[in-house]
Amino acid sequence: MKIVLVIDQFDDANNGTTISARRFATALKEHGNEVRVIATGKPTDYKYAVRQMRFLPIVEHLITSQGMRLAIPNKHVFEKAAAWADVVHFMMPSPLAIMGLKHVERLGIPHTAAFHCQPENITFTLHMGNSKRVNDFVYTKFRDTFFNRFTHIHCPSNMIADQLRQHGYTARLHVISNGISPRYTYGRAPQEDWMRGKFNVLMVGRYAGEKRQDVLIDACAQCRHKDGIQVILAGKGPLEKKYRRLAEKLPNPIVMEFYEPDRLLEILHMADLYVHTSDAEIEAMSCMEAFACGLVPVIADSPRSATPQFALDGRSLFPAGDAAALAEKIDWWFEHPEEREEMGKRYGEHAGRYALDRSIEQAEEMFRTAIQEQRK
Repeated sequence: MKIVLVIDQFDDANNGTTISARRFATALKEHGNEVRVIATGKPTDYKYAVRQMRFLPIVEHLITSQGMRLAIPNKHVFEKAAAWADVVHFMMPSPLAIMGLKHVERLGIPHTAAFHCQPENITFTLHMGNSKRVNDFVYTKFRDTFFNRFTHIHCPSNMIADQLRQHGYTARLHVISNGISPRYTYGRAPQEDWMRGKFNVLMVGRYAGEKRQDVLIDACAQCRHKDGIQVILAGKGPLEKKYRRLAEKLPNPIVMEFYEPDRLLEILHMADLYVHTSDAEIEAMSCMEAFACGLVPVIADSPRSATPQFALDGRSLFPAGDAAALAEKIDWWFEHPEEREEMGKRYGEHAGRYALDRSIEQAEEMFRTAIQEQRK
């Protein structure tokens, strides 16, 4: 198939949607498809380039601090892409996608969408993430301006599919994991000097309100074994200064850094425990990649997060937002290295259920169905 992916930012792998899109594009090509993208950045043989939107400095900072850029819609680009494509797949409901959808509909090109942007990703940035009314408003806005114009939507988890059904989305919902790349396989590696002699607790994710890294910092400060714990927050984002100040109470200096994929993979194979504190999460690729490498996860049990589905037993769950309960879990895994090693192997095996190849086959079937329906 000839597949066009529409995503405002594709070049820089600094947010979850872009990382998933890049992996998705590569895997689709490996399955014999031709893939092009409509995105900001320089034109290439696989990209229809569009210009980046510019905003007032405070708004620009708010958007880029989340690892995002927004694109200026261009109907000529969509007309050119649509003339080539068998199917156009929209990754998020941005102005670029909303305008592009109009042209794809007018031209009669098969089209599908993915639901990667949870309302909380927006509302927490605006300090309204816990307002049900505000989140419901965003779900409704997404539905009425964009998603209910599709007949097929890719949902990375059952949790988000249930949310869409509850909010009146009418498309056929395809629950397909974003998939774990075969690069992430079970393995333990000798720790580097800066990690050696400590119990290294890792979390990967943007420093943003819904991710709740503050809970991990507070928990580790409460642990009985806090003197032996090293907290590693892999990522970047608008709350970095806040978290650095909060972490001053930890006995060992916190490590906060954005790692390129190859370096992060090394750290995943050296860390001792993975913690995922997010209150809202559509799937959490970072957690999946961690347990694929053999790290036992401890996951916030939040009704707005799909991540609890990965827990193999209660030792990998804690009540969302409860730092004291998380501290107890971290201490338990600290004190039971043999159980941690055994469970790490089980989690590595569990990761096979979410293999990327399987996800690509399911996505291809969704695309084929959309194409066949359009041709009838």
